[in-house]
Amino acid sequence: GDLRSVLITSVLNLEQLEVDLFRCAGRHHWVPATQRLFGGQIVGQALVAAARAVSRDEQVHSLHCYFVRTGDPKVPVLYEVERTRTGKSFSVRSVKAIQHGQPIFTCQASFQLSQGSPVQHQFTMPTVPPPEELLTQEELIQKFLQNPNVAEGYRKRLTKIQAQDVPIDIKPVNPPDVFSSEPQEAKQLFWVRARGYIGETDMKVHCCVAAYISDYAFLDTALLPHRQYRVKFMVSLDHSMWFHAPFRADHWMLYECESPWAGGCRGLVQGRLWRRDGVLAVTCAQEGVIRVEQTPNQSKL
Repeated sequence: GDLRSVLITSVLNLEQLEVDLFRCAGRHHWVPATQRLFGGQIVGQALVAAARAVSRDEQVHSLHCYFVRTGDPKVPVLYEVERTRTGKSFSVRSVKAIQHGQPIFTCQASFQLSQGSPVQHQFTMPTVPPPEELLTQEELIQKFLQNPNVAEGYRKRLTKIQAQDVPIDIKPVNPPDVFSSEPQEAKQLFWVRARGYIGETDMKVHCCVAAYISDYAFLDTALLPHRQYRVKFMVSLDHSMWFHAPFRADHWMLYECESPWAGGCRGLVQGRLWRRDGVLAVTCAQEGVIRVEQTPNQSKL
């Protein structure tokens, strides 16, 4: 092993206060510019809490969450677990995340004992360049910053993004032209993995890390056809995940994201996390609030 992933040592590390009651022990590692708690962090921590309340042999196969209040990055989050059902094959755990005495998030996670079946199929993984042939998000930003014609306000925004301590490695497959406001297809693909080493461990650990990763830039997919507008407010409403096959969250996975619909100040996104060998590991879905300025953006040059 080399440097351990901060997602394991800090971000998703929960302190047990009582039976089925936990508190986030690490600092809020990365906080978005909105100064709200990152949704992926809350989902990942809630799944950690739920996983502590099942047997080692049970693995999570799905979770369904609602974000009900804004998370405050200045205070810890409490996670209260309810053992809703423990069956022979499936167990359900309900989790409530609490700040300032009020729930900010609710989640139900279902766990299953391993079972074989001849009924199997999956979609085909998109054909894309391998991550070794692509630039990281940081390298792309550095390339954009070398353009002397970039407007100063946008230059400051890119510099701020570059300085953010996001614990994920990201390599976009088809990065959008940052200097264009032309509408694009509501689809994006990027290679993702946790920074640092996680290694062979309980699969539930990798699922918790994937929950964190899955929310990063996910809802942005719904904005690609509407790049002429400036976003006033954007926040996740709900988040669902289905886990299909074992994977390593510290190995490169292709995140295929698409938005089939937007309207009524909401946007829907769907995602698939693929292992490099073409196995579909995780499916995700999310709806969020999206409010924009009615006047088009100014040029970034």
